[in-house]
Amino acid sequence: MSLRTGPPDPLSAERAAALAQIAALTRMFDEVVDASKSSNADDEHDPEGATIAFERQQVAALLDQARRRLADVDAAVAAVEGGTYGRCETCGRPIAPERLAARPTARTCIDCAR
Repeated sequence: MSLRTGPPDPLSAERAAALAQIAALTRMFDEVVDASKSSNADDEHDPEGATIAFERQQVAALLDQARRRLADVDAAVAAVEGGTYGRCETCGRPIAPERLAARPTARTCIDCAR
């Protein structure tokens, strides 16, 4: 067993951040839902109800985005394992190291992303 020193690789850090974000947003969503259960607000006719519904939908959208981020990280990890990480899925050329440093889950080169 080897001990790793230095910062974690970008995909591990990205995955950990995505999981933490999903956990936090899930808690937030559950709190909004619980708060709406204890309220007798009518989403359609009560101004307070519209605010609760909006907040619930906003958190749900952020949660969906975080889950997509995790899926992108998992796809990148699978690409590493399959030996295709760093290759554009569209044209097959290498993805610039600068692009991968800025966006470790990039699936396309800059030209194909345009």
